[in-house]
Amino acid sequence: MRSETPTMPNPPTASRPDRFRGRKVPMAVASVMLALSVLTAAAQAQSPGGSKTAPSGSQPGERQAPPPGERQAPPPGIRIAAVVEGDVITNGDVESRTRLFAMSTGLPMASDVLVRLRPQIVNQLIDERLRIQTARDRKIVVSDKDIGAAIHDIEQRNNMPAGGLRQKLAAAGVSQRTLVDQIRAQLGWNQVLRSLIGDKLNISETEIDDQLRLRGQRPNEQEFRLGEIFIPIDNPSHTADAERFAETVIKELRAGAPFPLVAAQFSQTQSALEGGERGWIQTNQMDPEVAAVVNGMPVGAISNPIKVAGGFSIVTLQGKRTQGNELATAVTLRQVFFGFNTPLDPRAPSEQQRQTLEKAKNVSATVHDCAQLEAIGKTTNGPNRPIDPGEVRLEALNPPPFRQLIGTLPIGKASQPLIAADGVVVVMVCSREQKRMATLTRQEVQRQIVNDRVDLLSRQMLRDLHRSANIDIRGSGA
Repeated sequence: MRSETPTMPNPPTASRPDRFRGRKVPMAVASVMLALSVLTAAAQAQSPGGSKTAPSGSQPGERQAPPPGERQAPPPGIRIAAVVEGDVITNGDVESRTRLFAMSTGLPMASDVLVRLRPQIVNQLIDERLRIQTARDRKIVVSDKDIGAAIHDIEQRNNMPAGGLRQKLAAAGVSQRTLVDQIRAQLGWNQVLRSLIGDKLNISETEIDDQLRLRGQRPNEQEFRLGEIFIPIDNPSHTADAERFAETVIKELRAGAPFPLVAAQFSQTQSALEGGERGWIQTNQMDPEVAAVVNGMPVGAISNPIKVAGGFSIVTLQGKRTQGNELATAVTLRQVFFGFNTPLDPRAPSEQQRQTLEKAKNVSATVHDCAQLEAIGKTTNGPNRPIDPGEVRLEALNPPPFRQLIGTLPIGKASQPLIAADGVVVVMVCSREQKRMATLTRQEVQRQIVNDRVDLLSRQMLRDLHRSANIDIRGSGA
């Protein structure tokens, strides 16, 4: 429930019972490291990904109002842009998110466009607060390690060095807390959603077989590799704001803004932190409105805003192929993972991290076949770090630097250590061959099923949260 008032002396201090507090929805948990961004997708789909959930008395769909002592009160002199269930969004928060948008798209901060986009930026911050509140109510804690891994993945997808995103934020005058809060909301929301879906995330082998069989019945069906940014509309009265925001994003994408970075910042789907990557899909797996547009798009194009249920989609067409006629590179791998006790600070690694890196270097120098590497992995890899990820399609591996590494690494030669926020990986290619691959891998099918279920619940739950929450928008700030 929203209200818009030009001024209000103080944020509300009392709240009504809310029927929907305690829900939150999807936003892909980004792969914890470059080397495993694709190879551990199946394991991550069935695992909380590191976030911790404490038992909660709330039932799905119930939200517990935060105690009065937890409500935010802005310091004297701070102007309020909105109040969400007692939590304050200040004009400073809006300014920081605006700077983040400008940095991601290349717009100058003085641009009149950014002023016109303020309502949509406020709406995004409101969504973020609803997600954070819901995760908090369900006692879900997103660790610094999870956030560090997500930032590392964003850097890798945008070809930045470790720490490069932090430097870019500082240069643009953007507080790192702005990005951290956004990622924390996304990851916490994802864990809420997955806890509510429960057993539906455990995709059975039969379900995967059924999907593969359906594809096999259409051997010459065209498939499309899409990137997507989804901008929700929480209220029909905000449709024009959302469309204006989408048009601005599209203009900057067409001017060269990196799609993965913009998707990570502004998309509201399960694939956001994966750069908006949806993988290879057929038109029957898309919104009908998206399918109608994609059929006529050339590879590399970025669509106009596409009105779909619940918001606007922006898609980029990364590739087309005919199922069953594609000559692809099939690769088998082995990988070992050495974990860090704490998240890595590249400027000040701990002694344990230095020793871990030395172990990985020793493996790189002394192991010369896949059987040896597999034996080591049995003593180092955890349950979510498969030693043998199965046959993978080289062209489907992301991010691009990892794809290039696997494509050029000699068979039977261990890679140099690949360092991430939570540990070090050493990879070896066991085989690499060209062959016609008639369909997606089982891991890709599983990932698509999970993401589709999570995205559907996400849109439904966020809509319900908006309907039940006390939201007061203060116009230009009060």
